[in-house]
Amino acid sequence: MNRHLLAALGLGLIAGPALAADGIGAGLLKSQCIGCHAIAKPENTSLDRLWERKGPDLYYAGSKFNKPWLEKWLQNPVRIRPAGELYARHVKGGTKEDVVDESGMAPHPKLPKADAEAVAEALMALVAPAELVSKGAFKGEKVSMAMGGMFFGKLRGCGACHMAKPGFGGASGAELYTAGERLQGDYIYSYIKNPQQFDPRIWMPTLNLAEPDLQRLTGYILQLGATEAK
Repeated sequence: MNRHLLAALGLGLIAGPALAADGIGAGLLKSQCIGCHAIAKPENTSLDRLWERKGPDLYYAGSKFNKPWLEKWLQNPVRIRPAGELYARHVKGGTKEDVVDESGMAPHPKLPKADAEAVAEALMALVAPAELVSKGAFKGEKVSMAMGGMFFGKLRGCGACHMAKPGFGGASGAELYTAGERLQGDYIYSYIKNPQQFDPRIWMPTLNLAEPDLQRLTGYILQLGATEAK
């Protein structure tokens, strides 16, 4: 091997294993993930595309997820949306209320540790443009859990679609009791502020919240997830 290359590797100037991991992760994304997920911004934003989508878009994953959570979840996936990506297909009438029918929902594949780490690395490189997720938008202020819970559940009705605790809340949206571990604050803030900017056909309503309320709701969701993770 060239002595200059050896010296560079010894000083850590060339990250051979990291580059290899990036290559493996990108390859796995293309070979195993694009059948269900968009890793580039879709040109087709039709309602038909949303209805046929099998998994969430990942082209902004690096601005959405926390890497340690990704690595852990990819090794042992647990359903985040209780009723699946398109809830209307997996809900049926029950004796007292609608219930989720899991028989038609395929489990997410499990990845070995090395593959999970490589895929997580590749996903974290998929960063959203600034107009989609504004870095530093969430100011990180702590909020009262009691007041945040009232705002989340009673004043804004978030519990109609989202679970704040396992088994408590709606099933049509993603559960939020692991959000503090799973999601980045700037993403939560940006998505609540304008969900249609991420997908013009998505059913998440634009709440038109004032800035203090956006900060409060984002902080509550992050603290809620952190509390449940303990």
